Amino acid sequence: REMVSQKVSEDLVERAKQFGVILDDISITHLTFGREFTQAVEMKQVAQQDAEKARFLVEKAEQQKKATVISAEGDAEAAQLLSKAFTEAGDGLIELRRIEAAEDIAYQLSRSRGVAYLPSGQSTLLNLPAL
Repeated sequence: REMVSQKVSEDLVERAKQFGVILDDISITHLTFGREFTQAVEMKQVAQQDAEKARFLVEKAEQQKKATVISAEGDAEAAQLLSKAFTEAGDGLIELRRIEAAEDIAYQLSRSRGVAYLPSGQSTLLNLPAL
């Protein structure tokens, strides 16, 4: 805007000198651009936004890729540690995990409303004679 104002001022001062008029100050109060220029500016802004969006998507994909690699490395290390533990502890570790799982299942079932425990060999809560 400053450049436009400066150029217009210089051109008007030169033109006014031809007619013997001295211009002291010029003020541009309303300046509009052509439709083509406005569209070009808008298209440039849209292109910049699209480029930023594409850059963001690329960075996001790279971060997801890194996260996947890290997760896979962690899984591989966990598998190696489990393999080593199985080798060292034998079936004891498997039995321990089985007992822990059974305890967890029993706890979850005990918290459920529709679950009742029956003693071994008893099929109902009432001792009815078998037919």
